[in-house]
Amino acid sequence: MKDKFFKFYANLPMNLRKEIVLDLGADQGGPITWEVAYREINADTELGKKILDKLVELKFIPTE
Repeated sequence: MKDKFFKFYANLPMNLRKEIVLDLGADQGGPITWEVAYREINADTELGKKILDKLVELKFIPTE
């Protein structure tokens, strides 16, 4: 899934990368921009795993 996320992110226009993509709630990280998602997923953090799971669940990242 990480590879699919990185391909998707690479094709995002630069101005969209600063936009909020999801909000995990105040207790789990709050609003997440594409840039934050990239850093967390790339660093393989627990937050990054939650973000990636949520992006797949919301069908931002295709599973096929």
